[in-house]
Amino acid sequence: MHKGFLKTGAALGFLSVALGAFAAHRLKEAISDYAVSIFETGVRYQFYHVFALLATGMLYQHFSKKFLKWAGACFIIGTILFSVSLYILALVTGAVSPGYRWIGAITPFGGLFLLAGWILLFFGLCKPKQAGR
Repeated sequence: MHKGFLKTGAALGFLSVALGAFAAHRLKEAISDYAVSIFETGVRYQFYHVFALLATGMLYQHFSKKFLKWAGACFIIGTILFSVSLYILALVTGAVSPGYRWIGAITPFGGLFLLAGWILLFFGLCKPKQAGR
């Protein structure tokens, strides 16, 4: 078990629920439906990767620690880059501040980290932990 991944997953899960509730109740009153949909995409992907991070933390002791450690790190970095860039983009779009739309260029890098996390998790699961390690 990797407690760091489990704790981070729990914290990101809490934030997913809180941000989702914020979007549903307060944000819809302040910004356009399009901007809210951008924000909700960030929340949705953050919540999906909470489960990936929790699974990685639980599987850590049974499979290749090297791959799972990198998978968990990629899930964390990817979630931050992907979701936070969408949160900021939604707020910028909602505030009609065109000068900051470049923030959306960060989102694909977050997506690449998320994809890398899934690939690393796959390879980690293909290689069971060796005895004595």
